[in-house]
Amino acid sequence: MDPPSDDRSQPFQRLTRWFTPNRSTALRQYRSRARIYDLELLLFEPVRQRAIQLLRLKKGDRVLDVGCGTGLSLTALESYLGPEGSIVGIEQSPEMLERAHARAAENNWTNVELVSASVEEAAIPFAADAALFHFTHDIMRTPGALANVVSHLKPGARIVAAGLKWAPIRTLPLNLFVWNAAMRSTSTLEGLARPWSNLEAILQELEVEQMLGGTVYVASGIVKER
Repeated sequence: MDPPSDDRSQPFQRLTRWFTPNRSTALRQYRSRARIYDLELLLFEPVRQRAIQLLRLKKGDRVLDVGCGTGLSLTALESYLGPEGSIVGIEQSPEMLERAHARAAENNWTNVELVSASVEEAAIPFAADAALFHFTHDIMRTPGALANVVSHLKPGARIVAAGLKWAPIRTLPLNLFVWNAAMRSTSTLEGLARPWSNLEAILQELEVEQMLGGTVYVASGIVKER
C-alpha cells in the first residue's frame, strides 16, 4: 500500500519548483507556443542578430544551435557558414522541431542536423567551433546541459548566450515585461538577475552586453582549456 500523501508538502513543492528548471513544465510551454513562437520572438530579432554576430563564425565552421526552437537562427547561421559548414540544432519540443525541419527543407539546407532531445541527453555528433544559446533560460540554469555542450566544443570555441534578465530594480514597468515573458517561456525564475553566471567557470574573456533597456543580455566568451 502506498503511504498517505502529505498535503502539507504540496505548497512547498510548488514553491521550490520555481528555483530549479523543470523539464516537463518547459516542454508544455514550448509545445503550446509552437504555432505563434516566430511572431512572439520578432521583438528580439536584433538580439538574435547581435548574438550570432558575436559567434564570429567563418565559412566551413561547425556550430551548435542549443534549444533551436523553430529554427529561427538557421538563416543567419547559414549566411556565415555557407554550405561547407554544419549546424546541429537541439530541441526537445516535437512541435518546435517539426517547424525547424520544415524551414531547413524549404531552404534545401542539407548541412543542418536536428536532434530531438533534452540538451543534457542529446547525442551531439561532432566537435563544434561555436555554440549559440538564444533565449534558453532553463538550459542556462542546468549545469548538466551546459556540460554536455562544452564537452562537444573544440579548444578555443566560442559560446554566445542571450536571453531575458531582470532590469534595474528602479524600472518597474520593464521588470513587469520580464516577468510576463518569463512566465511564458521559463520554468524557473532562479538566476534571472545574472542568467549567464554558470558560464563564468566555463568561459574566459567573458563579456556581457545589455539590450532593450536592460531586460535582455548577450554574453560571449571563449571556452577555457580543459
